[in-house]
Amino acid sequence: MRKEAQALTAAGYRVAVISPAQSGRPRHELIDGVSVYRFPMWVFPIGSLGYLVEYCYAMLAIAALSLWVLLREGFDVVHAANPPDCIVPMISVYKLIGKLIIYDQHDLGPELYAAKFVESRCLSRLLLLMEWCSYQLADHVIVTNESYKEQAKQRGFLSESKITVARNGPDCRKLNATAIDPELRSKASNIIAYAGVIGFQDGLDCLCRALHALRYELHQEDFYCVVLGDGDALASIKSLARELRLDDKVWFAGWVSDPDDYARYISTADICVAPDPFNSYNDQSTFVKVMEYMAAAKPIVGFDLRETRRSAQDAALYVRSGDVQDFAEKLATLMRNPSLRDSLGISGYRRIQNELAWRYSVPKLLNAYAKVVESHFRDARGAFLEKGNDEEQSFASLPSAAPEKDLELRKW
Repeated sequence: MRKEAQALTAAGYRVAVISPAQSGRPRHELIDGVSVYRFPMWVFPIGSLGYLVEYCYAMLAIAALSLWVLLREGFDVVHAANPPDCIVPMISVYKLIGKLIIYDQHDLGPELYAAKFVESRCLSRLLLLMEWCSYQLADHVIVTNESYKEQAKQRGFLSESKITVARNGPDCRKLNATAIDPELRSKASNIIAYAGVIGFQDGLDCLCRALHALRYELHQEDFYCVVLGDGDALASIKSLARELRLDDKVWFAGWVSDPDDYARYISTADICVAPDPFNSYNDQSTFVKVMEYMAAAKPIVGFDLRETRRSAQDAALYVRSGDVQDFAEKLATLMRNPSLRDSLGISGYRRIQNELAWRYSVPKLLNAYAKVVESHFRDARGAFLEKGNDEEQSFASLPSAAPEKDLELRKW
């Protein structure tokens, strides 16, 4: 969302963003021309009930702040990013006063819930209903890949013209650091890195079991794994790493918010991993971490998922679904073969530079906005002219009619 807001601002739009507040951040500030409004972030106990309470609170906060932004700054378009999919139905009230809605689908809500929790038929139906309502209420839908586009067409019955695919590609300017972290580099000859959210659907348990097999079954000791990220499964994954006797081989570095630190850690890595297991959500989702690994010219080991393969192509070694032994063997292969590592890394880097970098998605984002805004303007202008023609029949002799009509058009 930061990249989208910055791209829109650079194109001349005035943008305000509503988001949860990290500790110590001001409730309102201007960042690179983007007006950012924040509400306090509350974290509730893990579980479906905790998520429900957290989301209900967040919805109320977003509703209140959106009204405050409307009164303080005004807006013409509401750009709503999921999850959850109840945001669009909630803010659709603004359509009653002529505002436009763009639904930015970052995740498949029903599949995401099923991946994180025990699937509930009733809740799945509710999530599908919320998703369908979001599709129908939106003036335009932005999705991150072709799999999501197909779901929008099938589940939302949307036409091709109402959907834009804008991939969440990496901003190469922020990943071009080549500095090496000396402390991390000293840990082993082979540094393995994971960077991303640590949720129950993200496969860090698979990674730990693969590292256990790498060490205790394949007898590979010369490696060290750094995990960059945070999430609701972090405590569970740390406990698993201790159980598998990997304390001295895995470093949980936490969430790295500084771009330079992040780039330095990734630059130090020899192998990057995407341990997300197969499920309907992961198979259809594009992982930001995979494309950031590619932007840093790093070889990847990951499970063979549809969208991961579409993104990485020849930049990765693909692991059979759920096979942690195969994962360990793929890691060992890259550890023993520096030339293969270089070949995979260069392939990924070229793909990012030539096709997938964020700069290639910016025109698609701006075209989506232009399409929605211009269509709205045409409809409004047509309605006005129709009204104006009726007035001309009654007041054709009044010389002031044309200037007044021109003034109202300029207001639109």
